[in-house]
Amino acid sequence: MELKHKLISADSHAGFDRDDFTKRMSASKWGERIPHIVETNKNGKRVDRWSVYGEPKSNDVANCPALMGEPFPTYPKLYEEIPKAYYDPLARLKMLDADGVDAEVLFPNPPGGTYFEPGDVEFELDVVRTYNDILAEWYRISDRYLPLAAVPYLSSPEVIKREFERAAAAGHRGVNLMGQMPKGLPHITDPYWYPLWDVCQALALPIHFHGSAGLSAGGSVRKWSGYSHRQAHSAQTATSAVTPAQIVPQFIFSGITEKFPGLISVFPEAGVGSLNYVIATCDHEWESRHLWTEGITTRPSEIVRRQMYVNFWFEAEGIKLRDDIGVDNIMWESDFPHVASYYPHSWREVERVLKGVPAADRRKMQYENAVRLYRIDAVLPA
Repeated sequence: MELKHKLISADSHAGFDRDDFTKRMSASKWGERIPHIVETNKNGKRVDRWSVYGEPKSNDVANCPALMGEPFPTYPKLYEEIPKAYYDPLARLKMLDADGVDAEVLFPNPPGGTYFEPGDVEFELDVVRTYNDILAEWYRISDRYLPLAAVPYLSSPEVIKREFERAAAAGHRGVNLMGQMPKGLPHITDPYWYPLWDVCQALALPIHFHGSAGLSAGGSVRKWSGYSHRQAHSAQTATSAVTPAQIVPQFIFSGITEKFPGLISVFPEAGVGSLNYVIATCDHEWESRHLWTEGITTRPSEIVRRQMYVNFWFEAEGIKLRDDIGVDNIMWESDFPHVASYYPHSWREVERVLKGVPAADRRKMQYENAVRLYRIDAVLPA
């Protein structure tokens, strides 16, 4: 890969075309349960929605306000309104160049990245494999796309492990994971999941806890009925900063990070500054309770620098604390094409946030750390 822009997004979102799932899954086996777009009616007007397992989703058919122009933010209501660059990887390459971005790590968009809700083990596995195949095709079209594998949670750890291996062979560079496992399954720190951590460590697949990662903080905030739709979204999204504080202590104090010292965790869309509190409080607890006597032999702050990454895009204050976290553990993200993206003016914000930062630190956060973590085949600029 040529790094002509010297900027890699460690958090962007792929889009899906209306036939991405229907042309890959068995119609005779799954019929209307296959994810597909359906027409619904809202206040007498046609509104398109994704349907999964025969149930129309409540969210918009596409999440791409950064591509929709004015008035901002606008979300497509009909399939025909969706810009081609949302779901077509070739068309999207032009958008990357327009924004001055070399490559992007791909997270989900509607119809979503989890399919355990119907409780159908076989269906979930089939859809997840299809989802992973779709994003593997993006990678085959261009190595500027770095897909992350979805997880068939309801399957056995051995089946999940095989899917991770299959996805990695097809070009996936990590795994997108929930912060808590679906109801009825063992806790995320339970040894039941050790085969997952083992294969991710062996294949150098970082695990990613995106935004709220499905944890309850944002959902409880949003329950108040007095918000407008935009206010509710903002109140929920702003709580993503606490995601590392809910996950990092669990992985450290359960012993997972000691048992799997090569298991890398990434916290996209959670900001930078919150990790400083996590480091301080984990070190404090480790020291106060003498946890080195219970098998946690490594100081938590050392574990974080060895195994944890965070992303930034607007948070100038967090960058001032970069040396406390470790400048090798911070990456830039665009969140394209979501509402928080600065597209097509990402570089304007990069310059604002990184103003006064030494060139060597800038290179690491803009692209070098991502090249190393995601094993990107690129010649680094001088």
